Amino acid sequence: MPTTLRWLAACDRGLAAAGRQLQVLERRRADAGWIAAMDDLNVTIEDASGPVSFIVNVHPDKAVREAAQACELRWQDFLSTLGQNRRLYDAARRVKPRDAIDRAFLQETIDNFVDAGVGLPDAPRQRAKALNDRMTEVGQVFAKNVRDDATRVPYTQDELAGVPEAGWKDRPRDEQGRVLMGLDGPSFDAVMGHAEQAAARERMYRARYAMGGEANLALLGELVRLRHEYAGLFGYASYDDFVLRRRMAHDLGRAQRFLGEVKAAVAERELRELRELRDEKARHLGTPPEATRIERWDAYFYTERVRRARYSVDQEAFRPYFPPQESLRFVLKVAERLLGVRYTPVAARLWHPDVQAYVATDVRSGKPLATLYVDLYPRDGKYNHAAVWSLRGASTRLNRTAEAALVVNMDRRGLTLDELETLLHELGHALHNNLSATRHASQAGTSVLRDFVEAPSQMLEDWVYDRRVLALFQEVCPACRPVPEAMLKQAVSAREYGKGVQFARQHLYASYDLALHAADAPEPQATWVRMESATPIGHAEGTMLPASFGHLAGGYAAGYYGYLWSLVVAMDLRTAFAKDRLDPAVGLRYRQRVLSQGSQRPPEQLLRDFLGRETDAKAFFADLQK
Repeated sequence: MPTTLRWLAACDRGLAAAGRQLQVLERRRADAGWIAAMDDLNVTIEDASGPVSFIVNVHPDKAVREAAQACELRWQDFLSTLGQNRRLYDAARRVKPRDAIDRAFLQETIDNFVDAGVGLPDAPRQRAKALNDRMTEVGQVFAKNVRDDATRVPYTQDELAGVPEAGWKDRPRDEQGRVLMGLDGPSFDAVMGHAEQAAARERMYRARYAMGGEANLALLGELVRLRHEYAGLFGYASYDDFVLRRRMAHDLGRAQRFLGEVKAAVAERELRELRELRDEKARHLGTPPEATRIERWDAYFYTERVRRARYSVDQEAFRPYFPPQESLRFVLKVAERLLGVRYTPVAARLWHPDVQAYVATDVRSGKPLATLYVDLYPRDGKYNHAAVWSLRGASTRLNRTAEAALVVNMDRRGLTLDELETLLHELGHALHNNLSATRHASQAGTSVLRDFVEAPSQMLEDWVYDRRVLALFQEVCPACRPVPEAMLKQAVSAREYGKGVQFARQHLYASYDLALHAADAPEPQATWVRMESATPIGHAEGTMLPASFGHLAGGYAAGYYGYLWSLVVAMDLRTAFAKDRLDPAVGLRYRQRVLSQGSQRPPEQLLRDFLGRETDAKAFFADLQK
């Protein structure tokens, strides 16, 4: 049977199995076993629908991706109908939880029913389902337009002056012999960070921020309107208000105050750094500083020049030290040493020959814990950023092991220190999935609140700057040369440079997201142009960043602030490892009290249990002053 037909048949079987299980649950009494039965249904849905949503983003065959996308819409119809199931909602409200974990499960279940519209009158309830289904469909098309963009930017060799030859010499050529550079991460970073000619950088920048185009701007505008209408069905003035009531931030005012504090902490530093970038550009081009302007396509290039000049650090210089496969083995070794989990490669026939599979086991007991898939390299039609899909949640009740897929787009020549940091960040998400030991699968791993979910991954980013941690590289690759101590020390110093520009940009993204989902539901591109134009660098006319801002079309709508919010938590978590980044005792405590708990306990409680105190933002704001 052709692959596409196999996927269609699997879709039919999965939906049928979930439907049968739902019918049984509808007839069940709201007794002590109801919670387990509800979780069992969620498991069936996860096992059948999870691979569908994932394969849309990674399968090399476009026909398979499209078949999976069609199946995803069928699952959305099933789920939006399930969310309005009055029998299950009433049963959930009658069940008596036996402890705090079951109480948390029930509350989240009830909240999900409420947010799906189960309690609305008939007409608004039907409209809520229609809106939910349409939002999924629009988000799908938005992501597809970005994922399937096969744009290649042509360059002569002269135009690639400054770009390491190894980064372009094997790229395809057009009829005129020009090098064709894609918009994947390695290609984009190579040109933006190293191309001497501003015109070369500008062409890449404009191509990257034309992805999705006018079609995606229209889709994002529709999503904003749909979300606004959806929130209104529940009596909320904005989608921000609807979403934030279920998050750590609790309300829009608190999220905005937090972002205001971040902006105030970095505003002066951002302006100082931009003056330094302008002066560096003036020296580079031989122009008067007062007549020199930093453009959007200049910021990365001149930041790297300043770092090289001031700290003698060139990210490209790290590639020989961090071969990609050995880099993967290194981050897995970090997890083993710190958290007591060992990853062993296993043979498996997967969606692409480059993909690898690992079995995770507990070091002390040898108990199997999880399966991890790793998709390292870029290719056409693949998700073009970095992410982890939690395919399967663990459950102690079911003796069920976890499963996750780590997807990145790394350079085959080797990783920079920044890219190694990204790899470790994504492993943090995978570990959150793999080390979960929750009673119910529905509460496993990364099911936590959206403004907490990035904390375990962001916490680990700092590990690659620790000399003792990097020494593990020689354990997995004795032939690899260790990074010279002076080089690492310079990189640590260089890391502090550019924080003003970096955090101001994150502040802009988060503020734009909240503005987009405010009570007036503004037009996306006009709002972006207005907000970006108000920044010191300004807006590059003709670019349309929102058209490829996938987070906003997906699960981070009214939640992008969560990256900065989670970073506050992450930096506080790091304080427990201040003496030793590889302390196995602290690591075990972190694994048991945070990673293993999923969402069965609230984030604030997890942080108290691990830190022994209430969490605070002291470490975060102190770091901004470095």
